[in-house]
Amino acid sequence: MREARALQEQEVKAPRQKISDAEELADYRLQKRKEFEDTIRRVRWNQGAWVKYAAWEELQGDLARCRSVYERALDVNYRSPALWQRYAEMEQRHKNVNHARNVFDRAVSLLPRIDALWLKFIHMEEVLGAVANARQVFERWMAWEPDHHGWAAYINLEVRHNEIDRARALHERYVHVHPGPKAWLRYAKFEAQIAQDRARCRAVYERAVAQNEGEPSLADICERFAQFEERCGELERARCIYRYALDNVPKNRVNELYNAYTVFEKQHGDRAGIEAVVLAKRRMTYEEQLVANPAAYDTWFDYVRLEEEAGDVDKCRGVYERAVACVPPAQEKRLWRRYIYLWIKYALFEELDAGDSDRARQVYDTALRLVPHKQFTFGKLWILAAQADIRAGDLQAARKRLGAAIGACPKHKVFRFYVDLELQLGCVDRCRALYAKWLEFSPETCATWVRFAQLERSLGEEERGRAIFELAVSQSVLDAPEVLWKAYIDAEIADGQRTAARQLYERLLERTQHVKVWLSFAAFEAAPLPGDAAPAGEEGGAEQQAREEDPSETPSARHAAARGVYQRADAALRSAEPVDKEARVMLLEAWRSHETAVGDSAGVQAVEQRMPKRVKRRRQITGESGEPAGVEEYYDYIFPEDGGDQPNLKILEAAKRWKEQMAARAAQQQGE
Repeated sequence: MREARALQEQEVKAPRQKISDAEELADYRLQKRKEFEDTIRRVRWNQGAWVKYAAWEELQGDLARCRSVYERALDVNYRSPALWQRYAEMEQRHKNVNHARNVFDRAVSLLPRIDALWLKFIHMEEVLGAVANARQVFERWMAWEPDHHGWAAYINLEVRHNEIDRARALHERYVHVHPGPKAWLRYAKFEAQIAQDRARCRAVYERAVAQNEGEPSLADICERFAQFEERCGELERARCIYRYALDNVPKNRVNELYNAYTVFEKQHGDRAGIEAVVLAKRRMTYEEQLVANPAAYDTWFDYVRLEEEAGDVDKCRGVYERAVACVPPAQEKRLWRRYIYLWIKYALFEELDAGDSDRARQVYDTALRLVPHKQFTFGKLWILAAQADIRAGDLQAARKRLGAAIGACPKHKVFRFYVDLELQLGCVDRCRALYAKWLEFSPETCATWVRFAQLERSLGEEERGRAIFELAVSQSVLDAPEVLWKAYIDAEIADGQRTAARQLYERLLERTQHVKVWLSFAAFEAAPLPGDAAPAGEEGGAEQQAREEDPSETPSARHAAARGVYQRADAALRSAEPVDKEARVMLLEAWRSHETAVGDSAGVQAVEQRMPKRVKRRRQITGESGEPAGVEEYYDYIFPEDGGDQPNLKILEAAKRWKEQMAARAAQQQGE
């Protein structure tokens, strides 16, 4: 407006300096009006043109024409708040109060949602000292239920004039129209800072909490309420408000509240209070994660661990119940592993922490009913359930449970535990029956045969153990036959049956010619039988004396027998197709070590003559596509009997002589 006024003054002053008489001034004004009329005729909707026209008429002192221009402009665009404000300001500048009131009255009637018009109208009335008129305007405005700014302006008017009761009544209307937290917090702030009435302020906060219960806005109200109580020195009230809010505020607004509560406890609380806040915050974090993914079993583990550390049995049990209710979506064992551990942890909690063994057994029963045993099972779950029965003193229930496991879904782990249990109880016949079931379930498992045979031998039933070993080695399919044969041979050696052990080695060599079998056979022939070193006065002395009388048990006889095994092994490996040079080298090194330990120099020399030479060679590497990919170096062994593979020593000697001759000739030339 000021810029337009300055522009009009410049336009008016310029012709006034030149025009002296009234006729010329009238002509100028007529011409100027014509220009303005032409302009607004061309740009009818250009508000700036109308404002300039009205401002020019105002500078000419013709208020009637100025009003006419504004009225014509409002006929074109009455929705412009700026146009109404300029019109009213023009009337105010010329102290035409009633005209200004009429303009504002028309403006707010036509545009009741424009806050600026109401505020200008009210400001004018208040400046004039007409507070009653200002209240009337406010009441007209409040009938339209404006936003927070309108109510705040009305309340501030009453506060400025020290009308506290009127302001309080307005706040009541305000929170009725806008029941959100902003209105309630302003009401409470008014009571605390302006009215300075703590009781009324507390009542306002309580009403606000009741009004917004369950809403996200409850977090802001409770936080401000607690801060108010903290300022009043009511720390227990503030703490109760925080705890109430944490239990009732929606989860998406809890983080900010937890931060405020943590700060409060650090300032005014003790260690237990701070830990309670941290515990609640961690609990809320886990709840949010589980809402996003209920099958996150690792999160459930962390959650129950948190509750166990807190020591609340009922809460911990509730979390366990919620966790085990999240059954995996598919019957795949990889999805059930972590889930089953939840059941196990639940049962252990009931037995160890809660001290309720019966409830723990019920947890195991429920878990076992839930697992689809036709698709897969968990041996650990069966075993832990049986152990719980045993600890409860119900041995018969444990046996029934293990029997059901073997009948429904046999597993090696369950068989092993059941056998060990019966063995500890001294029920040998039950152990034998279990081993029979076990071998029916898995006859190819060598470890089971060995355990069964060792059980019979530990009971003094050598013949039973030998029969079990014979039955085992006659099986067509075995998972680890070397373990079975070794256990059988070791058993015969432990019984002092060298002949039987030797026969087992011979039977084993008929099946395989592996170098380790030969080495074990030779070591067996070279070593004395167990019990040979026992004193004559102790147990086993008679057996020792009988062995000493046996000529085959003398050191020389054992050495000869071992040498014979080494010779046979060397011949067998040399004639094998293809020849395993690494195996032959291993055998010869063991043979040389044996001869060295015995102290037979002739035998050592004989073995040395059989030792190969180690040479470095190269070979072509082919890639995946079959093309040459480079050359690699490797070590090869050349045995004395491999004459075709030996290098041509004559050529090497000739090359050496030629090199020496060339060196001598070069030295002679340097001397000359």
